[in-house]
Amino acid sequence: MMPRLVPNYVQREILAGIPDVFDADAIWQAPGLALFSRRALLRDLLERAPREQRGRAATRCFSHITLALPQEEVDDDRHLTRGARVRELTEGLAALHQKDFGDLLQGDEVRYQVVGAERLVPGEVEVRFGHAVYLPAPGETIQYTVSVSRDSAVWKTACPVYPNQRLTLIGNDDQHATWAAPGWPFGLEGSILLVNDGPGTPIEVQVRPKDAFECVHDAAQGYYIVRSRRGGVDAAGAPLRLLLRVTPAPAAVAPAALVTPRPLAAQAAPPAASVPAAQPTRATAATAAASAAPAAEPVPARPAVWKPRMAAPADLTAVPAALQATPQPPIAAAAEAEATYAPVSRQRVALAALALPRLSRYRDTGAQALEIGLDRALAPSAGGSIIRFAVDDGDTLHAITAAGREAISVPASFRPVDHTALDLLAPAPAMADRYCALLRLPQPPALPVAPGVRQVFGRSTPVLAALRVLDSPRFLRHAAGSAASSATSSADRLGLSRSAFSFEPVTDGYRIARLSPTQALYHLDPDLNFVAAIGDATADAPYTLPAGHHLVAGHYVLRFDA
Repeated sequence: MMPRLVPNYVQREILAGIPDVFDADAIWQAPGLALFSRRALLRDLLERAPREQRGRAATRCFSHITLALPQEEVDDDRHLTRGARVRELTEGLAALHQKDFGDLLQGDEVRYQVVGAERLVPGEVEVRFGHAVYLPAPGETIQYTVSVSRDSAVWKTACPVYPNQRLTLIGNDDQHATWAAPGWPFGLEGSILLVNDGPGTPIEVQVRPKDAFECVHDAAQGYYIVRSRRGGVDAAGAPLRLLLRVTPAPAAVAPAALVTPRPLAAQAAPPAASVPAAQPTRATAATAAASAAPAAEPVPARPAVWKPRMAAPADLTAVPAALQATPQPPIAAAAEAEATYAPVSRQRVALAALALPRLSRYRDTGAQALEIGLDRALAPSAGGSIIRFAVDDGDTLHAITAAGREAISVPASFRPVDHTALDLLAPAPAMADRYCALLRLPQPPALPVAPGVRQVFGRSTPVLAALRVLDSPRFLRHAAGSAASSATSSADRLGLSRSAFSFEPVTDGYRIARLSPTQALYHLDPDLNFVAAIGDATADAPYTLPAGHHLVAGHYVLRFDA
């Protein structure tokens, strides 16, 4: 049985000892007729590696060739002759190509491109051609933009795809593939092949070799998840993966679906040169809410203070200057701290989401940025985070991972780990003046509450203190020299009063009383949809919150379960 021929997706060769790298004849063919003594140059390479052949006879040759010259030579030509020698080189090689292989072109246009490469030394020329090497025609518009990510938060452009570019190979570097994928985690293990059959036809995503990767299309998120089949893991011990997304260019209109999962095809292939392209539009699909995590044991509370004080009857919650009112002493709640939690109680409060504030409202405090990190379990963490969300004093949101920092908009969905979605929701219009986004926690921490006991939640109360995960100066950055830039400047200082509200479990839900005149409270339904802003609610005339609904106070979106 004849051995299977490996497709020549990208062939890369370095021609050495070229006396003048701008001499088309010196690159094309060596002088003389002694076949055994001459060096293999560009003409010989194209002849020995045809695009198509029947038996041993070539029937078609490659017509798109990229030349890399020493970077210094290319720079000198641009400075001294405005690129004239590069133009002469490409025109001369195209003419020689047409002359010697005209009968094997079958109507294909001959195209040459010259680029500079720092890795080449004087006298060296690198040539690349193959099934996955394509040079766009002048004025040809981009049909798709391909981007990759390790965490679904920071996406980096890998390459463009043109309407007539049928094959694109994405891999580890720019030596043996059409394009190198930023952050490619698999080394030389394999590559990803994109097959484009033209406008109106979905792009096929395949892997090379087929036993190297598992390729799964996530239709809800709109990207492919590529994982190693060979057990590779990253520095944190998580399986290696790469997310790949194909986005139509703004001018491209495709009646069919963008990407269609296809059976994985076979055989290894190599990787090639990378150029920057426009950043794709971020996917913003939101996913369903995760179920609550098992209740955690209450931990000893510690007071969150803005500055050392002996006794301060005033509520020092940071509020916009225009909205500040004369602070009033909080309602005494001495009995709440002594409440005994029944071990069999099924009533509990869970931290369902974190509300990211508009820091522009608190410029008078000197707050410049609030940054929230999540660990591999997607729980809030002060250190060792795999993804962070930041909001600055211009109310701009950023996602930050090991791959970099990227501005984001809401709503958005991320998958920094497999099988779990992380949703960033847009606040309701009634809350938009205070909040930029709601960060839903996939595994909400929860604490039990004693039935029939009125308790107080706030910055200075021990009740549910374990749920106040941002009660630390680590999450907040202040302007240098600002009055609030001390080590005790807890992030809870922004928007959460020392005694914000009281709650009491009852048979039909929870009775909520607003304790501070500057405390904003919002009622959200089980799906985090806005219901009402809670205004006048006192212990004598409380607001009834149904079980399973949410209350927003400061940074915290608390779900009150039955």
